Amino acid sequence: MDIRENSTSLTINDFVIEQLGECRLENPIRAYYRRHGGPCRFIDDHRRVRYRVEIEDDSEEETVPLVFEKAGPRALLFFKPEKVHAAIVTCGGLCPGLNDVIRAIVNQLYYHYGVRRISGVPYGFRGLNPASHTPLMELTPQAVSDVHNEAGTILGSSRGEQPTDIVVDTLQKAGINILFCIGGDGTQRGARDIAQEAVRRRYTMSVIGVPKTIDNDLAFVYKTFGFETAVQTAVAAIQGAHTEARSYLNGVGLVKLMGRDSGFIAAYATLASGDVNYLLVPEVPFELDGKHGLITHLSRRLAARRHAVIVVAEGAGQHLFEETAEPATHPDGRPRNRVYNDIGTLLSDRLSESFQQRGNPVALKYIDPSYMIRNTPANASDSIYCLNLGHNAVHAAMAGKTNMMVGLWHNVFVHVPIALATRHRKRINPESALWRSVLEATGQPPFRK
Repeated sequence: MDIRENSTSLTINDFVIEQLGECRLENPIRAYYRRHGGPCRFIDDHRRVRYRVEIEDDSEEETVPLVFEKAGPRALLFFKPEKVHAAIVTCGGLCPGLNDVIRAIVNQLYYHYGVRRISGVPYGFRGLNPASHTPLMELTPQAVSDVHNEAGTILGSSRGEQPTDIVVDTLQKAGINILFCIGGDGTQRGARDIAQEAVRRRYTMSVIGVPKTIDNDLAFVYKTFGFETAVQTAVAAIQGAHTEARSYLNGVGLVKLMGRDSGFIAAYATLASGDVNYLLVPEVPFELDGKHGLITHLSRRLAARRHAVIVVAEGAGQHLFEETAEPATHPDGRPRNRVYNDIGTLLSDRLSESFQQRGNPVALKYIDPSYMIRNTPANASDSIYCLNLGHNAVHAAMAGKTNMMVGLWHNVFVHVPIALATRHRKRINPESALWRSVLEATGQPPFRK
């Protein structure tokens, strides 16, 4: 995956992690491993991971390199485990691996740090608004022992914002001093606001994000959990579409996959399946009609091969609709999750009508597996990733870090300031090696009028 971001406007200060105070308490993990005879390597707070590993020439080497703080257990802690009341909240759409992260956090807090007060917030940030009348849930290792085998989230979820002052009021009244926020761009922005409000009130609370977005569009994070499971499940849908398409004369399999602004799932599923002839993503404009449009190329494909498979990300082709989607921001400028028009239905209708009018009808099968993908338990690779994300989130929280996420960069777990991760959405670069691989795998041309 091409993970390079535009670094022209970045400074070393953008990578600084906020710290609640000095760490003075010995980490109980040392005694745990001493009892069990295992190695215990702590991460020094000055250990860093380079942001850039590739440069064009020697002149591009930074005088002061941009670096992430490396994640992992610290020798000294900020919080006394017996004084900690930790809470976990899951927000936004469902995603494979949510329960895996919850279980990893609970077990790490309980068994390795000795934290005994762990609460689950029901139904996302909504559960931190007293108006929802949803009390906190007690979380123990017994309560989460089997949840990693289940899809969804045992805590429930919700979309939308809640008043930050009311949320922090609830956290203060409950005595919560560590909050783990599992969610995507909007969730992390909410976590940032909570952390800032706590600082304003001089309320000592660590707010740690765990990046969750099935679209894999959070910036400065190599991948988000659930993405690999989503790709794996999407490949099965593509294989089904391919089977349907090649079984009929002029068969067309059309698969719509998740990806509002970023087409990573569609791109990786395309590469993994090897059966896709046309991939349409939000980052690369395309046209349906005209000499070089999709319909013309599809007609040639069907004449030569008698079948075709098309994959489209949900946010692609929005310019083809007469009515525009909801605006990308709230009236005050804050970003919102846009609700897009249904490109899958439009393509299905337009392709069927066009070939019918040409006197050469197609046998089109339209497949939308989106909710099936979201409600799939994490595969082995994602489960391991979720475990490590959860463990490193706890290490960061107990060491008094706040207003940050745990992420993966160059295959190393790092601390990412939430402000940096939410600066923009990660998108496919049409000039990247990833998109080049897509073009080589599909053989598709540019679709322009």
